[in-house]
Amino acid sequence: MSDVDALSDRYVGQLAATDPCHAAMMGIAGHDGELTDYGPDGFAARHELAERTLAELAATPVNSDTERRAAAVLRDRLDIELARSVAGYVDAELNSVDSPPQRLRQAVELLDQGDRTVVADMRSRLTGIPEALSGLRVSLERGRQQGRVSAVRQVVNCARQSKEFADYLGTLPSAYRAETERAGAALVDFAAYLTETLAPAAPNRDAVGRERYALEARNFLGSEVDLLETYEWGWQELARLEAQMRAVGGEILPGEPLTAVLAALDADPAHRVAGAEQFRVWIQELADKAIADLDGTHFDIPEPLRRLECRVPASNTGIYYLAPTEDLGRPGTVWYSTTVDEPSTWAVPSVMYHEGAPGHHLQLGLNVLNTHSLNRFQRLSAELHSGHSEGWGLYAERLMDELGYYELPAHRMGMFAGGQQLRAARVVVDIGLHLELPIPAGAGFHDGSVWTPELAFEFVLARSGSMGSAEFARFEVDRYLGYPGQAISYKVGERVWLAARADAKARQGSRFDLRTFHSTALDLGPMGLDLLTSELSRLLT
Repeated sequence: MSDVDALSDRYVGQLAATDPCHAAMMGIAGHDGELTDYGPDGFAARHELAERTLAELAATPVNSDTERRAAAVLRDRLDIELARSVAGYVDAELNSVDSPPQRLRQAVELLDQGDRTVVADMRSRLTGIPEALSGLRVSLERGRQQGRVSAVRQVVNCARQSKEFADYLGTLPSAYRAETERAGAALVDFAAYLTETLAPAAPNRDAVGRERYALEARNFLGSEVDLLETYEWGWQELARLEAQMRAVGGEILPGEPLTAVLAALDADPAHRVAGAEQFRVWIQELADKAIADLDGTHFDIPEPLRRLECRVPASNTGIYYLAPTEDLGRPGTVWYSTTVDEPSTWAVPSVMYHEGAPGHHLQLGLNVLNTHSLNRFQRLSAELHSGHSEGWGLYAERLMDELGYYELPAHRMGMFAGGQQLRAARVVVDIGLHLELPIPAGAGFHDGSVWTPELAFEFVLARSGSMGSAEFARFEVDRYLGYPGQAISYKVGERVWLAARADAKARQGSRFDLRTFHSTALDLGPMGLDLLTSELSRLLT
């Protein structure tokens, strides 16, 4: 093990100890009964850890390309973490998607495995919820006194979600009754604090402005992009995709507008299954087939990754993938929420290719297994590199189209309407909202108006495909407003992955091999997009 690897491994262990909720999402074992300290001392400890590790990294010798790359990945993340902390964007933050209230719930949900639940760990985490909320409240109060409060929209949403968390705890087995009652009462009390004390001090303005947005975009992308150029490109990409949608729609219902085509697909019983369990079986079979087909052709899939577990939770927790734990005790898992009795399937294949294989399951699972060339931080830090991981997920959707895996025009429409169109819309809405930009002339949607949450809701609702409900559109807009920069990571990341492949083809000509490109790129592990581009240029000559 090199000195850089040893330092990176120490950092991961220390980070997990100071942030067990984050460790749970990263798949790090050993802290399964613990919760993160969200009080001022906890945030200070994580800031000090980043500073100390960065200083040690600067004094650590680098003796090979592998070590240089590992050092660059760690340095990039530590620089960004410290910049956000110093700017005051960490310890008083609340948002609708990924802030302490959501991480506390995720830490409990990950342990909720039915008969496989480790009772001692679950009881310990439930017992720790009141103390974790108390510490968070101290941090939020300090932020309030300093004038650092998240927008009222995010505060109110976190209050509602805290009550929903309390309701969820009430569904856990009666064996945890004492712990769930105390935790539930603490959550209800915390929700009241948010509503009655913090919300009145919260600003109504949602936009974070250019300076903060640029830093947040760098956080998710690992790249300093030209925001105005990216905004204009987002409009162009959206127009290109919608033209392709109209062409596919003509194959499904010739002469009908897109709205009629999408409505017909939603209503078609041929694209529905009865009940959550049947839906789980359907997506499991889809995932298993993709793994079997891709292994040995366009990818090399190790045996541990040939198992992907698909779960359909009772609560509406969204759709996401969790990589295997380091010890492979928890397999790669797709969580796919559905809130209807007969889920629609026409847009599901692209989602499963994004979350399963060749998407996140292959990408993130390979990271976990790649102990020969990646240190522990590299293997487990994919969550910190959204542009890399989500860009790959969207690239995987498009790759499966190139390889002919969307068997029906309805499934191709699902790729466009269920993912690509919305992700392009996210680019223009996310940047437009936070930089308060005008909608360009000729867009055909309130031309010249400056973006507002109300316009964003209307825009997203019309571009949400099979998910196009008012509830979904409201959640999406709240997500963009509270989580600036993350929404663009999908399409911007895909743009970089496609550009890297095109560059490799141009450099290698007839020597280019898709399977080799994939293995070379994925062997690098997670990293920022700028580093990904430069490293692939070095390797694929």
